[in-house]
Order: sequence, then structure tokens, then C-alpha cells
Amino acid sequence: MITASFALLAVFVVLLIIGTPIAVALGFAGVVGIYFGLDVYALATVGTNTYNGIAKYPLIAIPLFILTGMIFERSGVAKSLVDFASAIVGPRRGGLAVVAVLVCMMMGGMSGSGPADAAAVAMVMIPSMMRSGYPREFSASVIAAGASTAILIPPSVALIVYSLIVPGTDLRALFAGGIIPGILAGGAIIVPALLLSRRHNFGIAEVGKRLPIWPTFVRAVPALLAPVIILGGLRTGLFTPTEAAVVTVTYGLLIGLFVYRSMRLRDLYQLFVDSAVTSGVIMLIMTLAGIFAWAGATLGTFDMAAKALLGLSENEHVVLALIMVFLLLAGMVLDGISIYLITLPLLMPVMSAFNWSPVWFGVVMAMNIAIGQFTPPVAVNLMVTSRIAGIPLERTIPWTLYLVFSMAIAMTLVIVFPQLVTWLPEMLGYRV
Repeated sequence: MITASFALLAVFVVLLIIGTPIAVALGFAGVVGIYFGLDVYALATVGTNTYNGIAKYPLIAIPLFILTGMIFERSGVAKSLVDFASAIVGPRRGGLAVVAVLVCMMMGGMSGSGPADAAAVAMVMIPSMMRSGYPREFSASVIAAGASTAILIPPSVALIVYSLIVPGTDLRALFAGGIIPGILAGGAIIVPALLLSRRHNFGIAEVGKRLPIWPTFVRAVPALLAPVIILGGLRTGLFTPTEAAVVTVTYGLLIGLFVYRSMRLRDLYQLFVDSAVTSGVIMLIMTLAGIFAWAGATLGTFDMAAKALLGLSENEHVVLALIMVFLLLAGMVLDGISIYLITLPLLMPVMSAFNWSPVWFGVVMAMNIAIGQFTPPVAVNLMVTSRIAGIPLERTIPWTLYLVFSMAIAMTLVIVFPQLVTWLPEMLGYRV
């Protein structure tokens, strides 16, 4: 079994290093582990486990929320939110940087996806920020960091995946638990963005009158109602998280077609194709991860890894610090969903050993992964904003380091004070 466990993990790591797609690496490593640890007849379970990895009703919410994010990205919602946030902040040095982060947070409450959030906001904000004297590198960094809050603010696709992997976790509690840390993360990005803007005189060209608040608010109301509908429906029990995704898609289509009128019926085909491609990638990863998870659990690989981690120290704070460092490094090269699928089978025994709240730990994991989304070398959010800004990703590093440090402080607060996560779910009557 030890040889099979080593083969399982070694094949997976080698395939990742040579650039194999994450889905193929997970599936192939699982097959190798089964072959060496059991026998050739056990390979008959591959088909069943592949199907079991995807045949889960709550998974329907993932492609629907991805479709929702694309609908809001292309329906003119971002522009209405930018105008509203600009009316609140007003023309001042650093004002557009604050607006960018605020809009990212509001968009995160609709899309649930950091890259989609980054793309929508960057398309609107980067040209405006450049005209006002902000460097492309700084603008791309701030928007990428702001978009990372989408993994915390519901509806988060990553938290949906977490609730499916960790048995007995209430998705409503995860959604509620991510709100305060999401706001805290947004604040942790706004503060250095504002200070850096004023120190370097960014936004000195921001001139003009403040936009009127009431008209911009009225135009933004349809967009602002989306997260209210999602959270309100979940809280009242009007619909489940999966049903909430259906409602949100319908609402987004109505806004795009009939309220903002920025979409036409002929645009829907390409919209559905793009969301299907993105959803297909995620679903393929989850499908083949089922083989890897079954192999690791059957061979005892995950239990051995957990015991090895616990053997490093009996102090839960030391173990947690090691986990956070590992997750941060993983977040720099992998997407959030893949990290959950790979690491959670190993970390669940550790969670149980220290009696950590699964809701608190899930949100802390999400916050750590959020930092990785704008930390080079891969940094999925930063890749999107850099491409839109027309600059090499490495030119953003001097600015992202400030934002990474500030966000790490916010994550430390959430670790030290678990009530920042658990208070709201407990107040709403959810199990944490």
C-alpha cells in the first residue's frame, strides 16, 4: 500500500510539473494508484468513480452560476456599478482605485468567479484609470486583487465545491460566513491602493463634478438586487442554492435583455457556448478527481499524509501555519477548485483531529486561495487584467506585493478571531 500511495502522489506531482492538464493528472494518477495498490480487476471501478464524481445534484449550481457571471459581465451591469461607486467616492486622488475594488466586490456577489469578475471590471475601469493618470501595472494589480474577493462573497463557486467535498457542511453557512471576511479582504485592498495612489500622485487627473448619487443608484438597482435575491431566497428558504442559481440566471437574462438592453437574443448562443466551455473544464476536473479521491481513500494515502502532517507538531497553530503556507504556494500555480479537490481529502482528517469548524476552515482556505489568485507566477486574476491592460504580468509584481501583504494581515485576523466567520451564520441559525 505504501508503494501504491507513493506511486499515486508521485505520478500526480510529475504530471503537474511537466504541464499535464490538472484533470488528466488527477485521473491518471488515480488509475496508477489503483493498479499498483489493488489489482487489474479493480480498474473496473474507474467508470463508476468517474460517474460518481459528477452525479451530484448540487453541482448543477456551478454551471448556472458561471452562466450568471457571464450574463452580468456582458449585460452592462459593470458600467452601472462603476457609475454608482464613482458617485459615492467622488473625484479625488485614489478615488478610481477605490471604485475599482468596490465594483469588484459588488460583481463578486453576482458571478462567484474571480477571473470573470476581473475581466468585467477591467474592461470598464482600466481605460478610465489610464486617462486619470494611473499606470497600467497598478490598475491591473488593484483590479486583480479586488476580484479575488469573489471567492469569498457569495455565491462562490469554490465554496460550493467545498460543501460537496466536506460531508455535512451547510452551504448557506459557508455563504454567510464568507461575507464579513470578504468585506474585510476588500478593505485590506482599498487601504494600500489608496495610500499608494496618494503617495505616487496617481489619479491626479481625476477632475470633474461628482456624479449625482440618486440617478446612478436607480440605474444600479437591478444589478444590486441580484445578491439580495440570492441571499434573501436562501435565508427565507424560498429556494435551495441550486434553485437560487436558476433564479439568478433568469433574472440576469431579464436585466440584460429588457432593462439595460445591452444584449440581444442573437448574443445568447455565444454566451451559452462560452459558459458551457468554462463549465465543462471545471466539471471534467471534478469528474476525474473522483478517481483520485477514491484511490487515495481506499489505499489509505490521505490518512498517512494527515498522520505525517500531525507528526510534525502537536500544536494546532503550527500545523495550521504549515497548511496556510502550503495552500498559498499552491494558490500561486493552481486554481481554487483544483486546490480544494486535491488537498481537502488530505486535510479533512487534520480538521477532525483539531476539531476545527468546517465552515471557518473553508472560509480561511478560500481567503488563502484568494491571495494566490493575484500572486505570480500564475495568478489567474492577474493574467486576465494584465492581458486587458496590454502589459507583461511580471511588471505588476512591485504593486501586487503590497496588496498580498495587506490581504495576508486580513487573513491572519480571520484565523485569530474565528468569530469573524462564525458569528453571522450562527446568528442566522445555521450549523457551523
